[in-house]
Amino acid sequence: MKKIEDLRLENARTLLKNFNTLADFADAIERSPTQMSRVIGKNPTKVIGSRIARHIEQRLGLEEGWLDSEHDSTPTTHGVAEESPIYSVAQVQSFPLISSVQAGNWSEINEREIADAPRFPCPVPCGPRTFVLQVEGISMEPNFKDGNLIWVDPDVEPINKKLVVARLDDRNQATFKQLIIEDGLKMLKPLNKEWPEQYVSINGNCTIVGVVVFGGFIT
Repeated sequence: MKKIEDLRLENARTLLKNFNTLADFADAIERSPTQMSRVIGKNPTKVIGSRIARHIEQRLGLEEGWLDSEHDSTPTTHGVAEESPIYSVAQVQSFPLISSVQAGNWSEINEREIADAPRFPCPVPCGPRTFVLQVEGISMEPNFKDGNLIWVDPDVEPINKKLVVARLDDRNQATFKQLIIEDGLKMLKPLNKEWPEQYVSINGNCTIVGVVVFGGFIT
């Protein structure tokens, strides 16, 4: 069995691959490059303690304890189903960054419309129809800030308390919220507890476009 410090280092380095440099990674989690070099650099002089591990998970939208676990299948982020489809590493690739309007009509988008879109690699396995969105506004703070990136997989089952991208029938663009299902009723909920509209009923008037499988940052 691997030691907890070895697991954390291995998982943190996996996350690091999604950034151009260690400095970019450090900036994304709001820590100094020097501090990150000491714990995940080529020759680390310190281990990743529980405090910094939880901080990394929170800043990158991962479930608490993600860094402490081995990941032989799809890792889970905040709000992602453990029943998500399992994809091999060979299937992991870069995915297009699209607009919220395009996301709302994702099933009708063809390859030509996104041929010139910027593409970003997803640090966790996900399906071939995955796309990337940029978070707009503060309704999902503190977990996701304005400008963060989210990777959305349309082939993951949207279940209770998972983070989803959805399109309301009376709007032409998608929204990013947490899915709540209680007694057969479905609602969309922001993570920001100070957001004025805490619950939006979506029974019969909403299409779930996909489930968020990872959250990251534009650096």
